[in-house]
Amino acid sequence: MKSFKDILDTYNWDETLSDVLSKKEEDVLRALGKEKRDLEDFKALISPAAKPYLEQMAHLSREITQKRFGNTIQMYAPMYLSNECQNICTYCGFSLTNKIPRRTLTDAEILREADYIKSKGYDHILLVTGEANKTVGVDYIDNAVKLLQSRFANISIEVQPLDETEYGTLIKNGLYAVLVYQETYHREEYKKHHPKGKKSNFDYRLETPDRLGRAGIHKIGLGALFGLEDWRADSFFTALHLKYLQKTYWKTKYSISFPRLRPHSGGLEPKVEMTDHDLVQLICAYRLLDEDVELSISTRESQNFRNHIVKLGITSISAESKTNPGGYVVEPQSLEQFEISDERSTDEVAEMLRSNGLEVVWKDWESFKVY
Repeated sequence: MKSFKDILDTYNWDETLSDVLSKKEEDVLRALGKEKRDLEDFKALISPAAKPYLEQMAHLSREITQKRFGNTIQMYAPMYLSNECQNICTYCGFSLTNKIPRRTLTDAEILREADYIKSKGYDHILLVTGEANKTVGVDYIDNAVKLLQSRFANISIEVQPLDETEYGTLIKNGLYAVLVYQETYHREEYKKHHPKGKKSNFDYRLETPDRLGRAGIHKIGLGALFGLEDWRADSFFTALHLKYLQKTYWKTKYSISFPRLRPHSGGLEPKVEMTDHDLVQLICAYRLLDEDVELSISTRESQNFRNHIVKLGITSISAESKTNPGGYVVEPQSLEQFEISDERSTDEVAEMLRSNGLEVVWKDWESFKVY
């Protein structure tokens, strides 16, 4: 069977983007009229031709989401363990070239942060680190998972890509999900933004979801960082990647996230702007393409935007996030990876969700043993 790299290599970026931009009204209407949509329909739904049909897309997206997920939305909290990083990334506050104080949490500090997050009601935690193998390699991550597996029903990670056997060890010790964003599927642009470090290896990162699938992970999170390249092309290739993975590793669940470039120390201006209107269109297009995929929105987005988008297809949301190691209680003033936009408390976000008729779910699944 072909690998995703083999599939991706058959596509030309410029031709794919041109195809999306050339979609016409009849293509959009055809896609909207279907019960089951394919990747060509997805191109139409993210094209400029679909803009006049956003209200119809939003209605369908909400309808499909309610049918599949009910009136529920999951809440999770990120916990940054370290800002050590050996990569140079043009868009990240943790980049090796940024002269910032570096911080890695000790076991005691991890537990202090975890206790605070748990006190807010969370049972789903996302552990985040920079990519520094010597400081926060697989042994450090494995230790953190072991420390926390008795405290939380679900533990996810967003760290450096690992080998298949390393993922197998983490899964055995309680890891539930891994988020790994390709950042951009444009090979040449990817190299410009990742000139040094292990992350500069485009293919190794691209093949990470395959290693996760073979290792038997419960859930894989995909996404692109909007602003590095044209969002429509990157979104198509993310959707292409999703469909490949669903067919190849059909026992695994999948989620899509929608990070847009946010300000940070030594920040990068977006090459291509993605408006709020564009992001709503994209979220609805993903839901119309796939009724099962989970769609997640973070505190990168504004309070007003998040208040409205939770009714249109989103199934997972973070709140009260801190993007610096120890940011909750250990060292609140340390440097953030990027600036937060929605700074409301957990209780305020939960109340907003309830006022929209949504039931807050604090975990994804309950692990148990059969005796």
